[in-house]
Amino acid sequence: MIIWLSSYPKSGNTFLRSLLTAYLFTKDGKFQFNYLDKIDQFPDKNVFKKLGFETLNDEEMVKNYIKVQQKINSPDAKTIKFLKTHSSFYDINGYKFTDLNNTLGVIYIVRDPRSVVKSFANHNQIPLDLATQKMLEFTTLTGEKKHSITIKDQVITHMGSWSSNYNTWKEFKKLNRYLLIKYEDLVSDTEKTFLEILKFIYKLGKSKLEINNYKLKNSIKSTTFSEMQKLEREQGFHEAIKDVNGKKITFFKYGLIKNDPKLLSKVLKDKIEKELKNELEELGYI
Repeated sequence: MIIWLSSYPKSGNTFLRSLLTAYLFTKDGKFQFNYLDKIDQFPDKNVFKKLGFETLNDEEMVKNYIKVQQKINSPDAKTIKFLKTHSSFYDINGYKFTDLNNTLGVIYIVRDPRSVVKSFANHNQIPLDLATQKMLEFTTLTGEKKHSITIKDQVITHMGSWSSNYNTWKEFKKLNRYLLIKYEDLVSDTEKTFLEILKFIYKLGKSKLEINNYKLKNSIKSTTFSEMQKLEREQGFHEAIKDVNGKKITFFKYGLIKNDPKLLSKVLKDKIEKELKNELEELGYI
């Protein structure tokens, strides 16, 4: 069964996947970028093709979301599979993103949108005001590149607005299959927050949690922001996209200090706080 690692782009999904892959899929807990490949993105054309489904257009992919998930879950539906997504949880042209037959639970990573906007602007190489506008609008179709800069390999991610992305996944809260994680907590108190995540995963899987402290410490130490920056400088990061000149855009660029919401211009800060007042108050960001 699938546990979704869901978030709006630039909200900490990569950090969470790094911690999980280092702890769950290595012997010593020491992270390397290639471990991220153990958690696929959804939707992703490579996954669809590998499982025998057409990827000619977005409509065909959306129609087959559930069928692909069924394939991912077979033959052993009891085994937990992690999938990353930036999609909102809403029906697309009458087709569901997922269902309870395929989904065990959701870990939703949220980040203060006043911080997200700066990273979002850098990632997409657009001005801050345009990034703010896109975050606040209900974006039905968004080009999401993964490992490719060619148009034919791009995947459409129906991520919606920042608020719809956050609010729609709360449906799983009613079923006790939802864990909300604030990116800021994951950074400031990594061990406590990551242990909360592991407890949630093991609870969903109905397994007893026994922590390997050696792997836990190494997982946390090897995935700090400074360590990730160092790895990117030394090895490059395969998930980083390229700009119009073919140069890779730095992925691990802004930490919490450089991306403090207070550093956002008053005009954009006020706009975000006005439009997302309910969510910001609910999350304790204002």
